[in-house]
Amino acid sequence: MVSSVNVRLAWFAIICSMTCLGCAIGPRRDAASPANVLIIGDSISIGYFEPVKALLGEKANVIHNPGNAQHTAHGLAHLDEWLGKTTWDVIHFNHGLHDLKYADKNGKLVPVAEGRQQIPIGEYARNLEELTVRLRRTGAALIFATTTPIPPGATGRIPGDDVRYNMVAREIMANHRVAINDLYAFASVRLDAIQQPHNVHFTEEGSRQLAEEVARHILDALEK
Repeated sequence: MVSSVNVRLAWFAIICSMTCLGCAIGPRRDAASPANVLIIGDSISIGYFEPVKALLGEKANVIHNPGNAQHTAHGLAHLDEWLGKTTWDVIHFNHGLHDLKYADKNGKLVPVAEGRQQIPIGEYARNLEELTVRLRRTGAALIFATTTPIPPGATGRIPGDDVRYNMVAREIMANHRVAINDLYAFASVRLDAIQQPHNVHFTEEGSRQLAEEVARHILDALEK
């Protein structure tokens, strides 16, 4: 006759095995091996990508999404492709400058009076929310980079929209407990020294300084 203790132990084993269904944990990355880091972003990130790779050296395999990540709708359409089958340790991402820009019907940057905003702020919020949810499913440490400043005279963009779009992004990241790399604040206090005149893009030295901030945040994420 089976004892009541044995019966209880059998049930306990069954319950445990049912609880763990679908929860298998894959092998952890060897701490001595390079981390896999994905950078998602537009031409600003393309500018700091190579210096970031150099700064992280053998500590990480740093990959940038193919080409320009553009706006959030483009990001949603291509995210699965960018993620691929790699197990990412850190994903550093941004969308913003292409969302808030004014473009013609072909998506070409034009003066504000000649176009329409590519992704209005309400749509930006919905898209960025979905992107963040999908990125969280990867299990990677996420870092959102705030959109860098729009200087006066920049074609097709309105100074101040960067602040409005960043406010939306900050709220979404707070809700999902995603770390923020505040490149907007970093760049704002040194724009004259690192940004091209009347242009959202940065000088070579500016991209190098942004890269130092990006590399620092990625290393912090890897050490946690």
